[in-house]
Amino acid sequence: MSSDLNLNELSFLVYGLGSSGQSVVKFFKKKNIKNYTVWDDQEKKLFIDKRTKNLKKTLKHVDYIVLSPGISLNKKKNLIRFKKKIITDIDFLYLLNKNFKSVVITGTNGKSTTCKLITHLLKKNKFKVLLGGNIGTPILDLKVTSNSYVVIEASSFQLEHSKFICPDFAFLLNITNDHIDWHGNIQSYKDSKLKIFKLQKKDQFALINNNFKKTFKKRNFTSKLIVPKENSYRKIKHKIKNHYLKLSINNENMSFAYAFSKLVRVSEKKFITAVNSFTGLSHRYEVFLKKKNVVFINDSKATSFESTKYALLNSKNIYWILGGLPKKNDKIFLSKIKKNIIKCYLIGKNITFFKKQIQDKVNYSICNNLKKALTKIFKDIKSDNKKNSSVLLSPAAASYDQFINFEKRGDEFKKLSKLYARKFF
Repeated sequence: MSSDLNLNELSFLVYGLGSSGQSVVKFFKKKNIKNYTVWDDQEKKLFIDKRTKNLKKTLKHVDYIVLSPGISLNKKKNLIRFKKKIITDIDFLYLLNKNFKSVVITGTNGKSTTCKLITHLLKKNKFKVLLGGNIGTPILDLKVTSNSYVVIEASSFQLEHSKFICPDFAFLLNITNDHIDWHGNIQSYKDSKLKIFKLQKKDQFALINNNFKKTFKKRNFTSKLIVPKENSYRKIKHKIKNHYLKLSINNENMSFAYAFSKLVRVSEKKFITAVNSFTGLSHRYEVFLKKKNVVFINDSKATSFESTKYALLNSKNIYWILGGLPKKNDKIFLSKIKKNIIKCYLIGKNITFFKKQIQDKVNYSICNNLKKALTKIFKDIKSDNKKNSSVLLSPAAASYDQFINFEKRGDEFKKLSKLYARKFF
């Protein structure tokens, strides 16, 4: 699909009616694009008048399939032969030919924090900026104006099928073992992430983790390569007063943000002023309660051990709540951080998986759910009588076995912690 073509001349199938799918339908209505149908395997009530009567026939004859990011071709074999037709909601942003700058950020860990950090940095320095994509607002719901910056969190799911993403600034933070069940293998996962650079032009920028520098050059991407160096950021780190951002958990995020600030000509002084007023994400190493000598930390967003590792490194005397729906092939390595852990409390419906990973490494209790875990933790705090300790929910697993999402899991942890803390302290 060329950006010169009239969208009204094409036919579309919107496959999947989650938030992104619904935003695509709204976009079509707003742009008066009428030649489209919809399909969702579960949702039967939305846009009934537009629901295709013959999915098999529609897939064959439609020009483009706008696929919801959560749908994996490995689980939808009927879609595989039509892979070349599949696009995503983000593609339409680049087909509108609007005069805006885009910052597209991807990576296994840290992309949400980095997106919010870049947005905050731009706002504080008087740039017009919008934030969307995998974080919060669907892309097509944003009111993009000329000369604005659009910061987009792009998941590997979105990048896998996108055909027209061409960022002015493309960030690849890191790649670790994640979403293998969706992509099929780690190489496919890496390839989806690297697509962020595929269509970039010579005057656009690729900010990339040093681990992928050789791969970037080998694939002959044409954009200007920037490799953010943590050493450069560390030279100014002592000037930053924001305790959250100074944690080692944020070194990579901050080094990328600092490198970006130079590209948009934000001075060092203005960079420091901006980041000092930054507030971290909810559910990401969120210190929400302090009672006497105990700190309560909600890190529910940590859905793999690679993500949880940073929370364990940044805390001491930890009462650690672990468990949920494990990621395929995930491994828990505690040799360098077990000294920080007093005890582990296992929750969720996959106790056996996590027990095998931690037994003989740290002390643990099987609790099954958050309520039982916190009840046991408060009893242990009383008997241990440590001077300073941390109660940490950093599950290293998805939430779907017990909660609809990690936000609900984190909210429940915070609610129960505050309730029990009032009784205990």
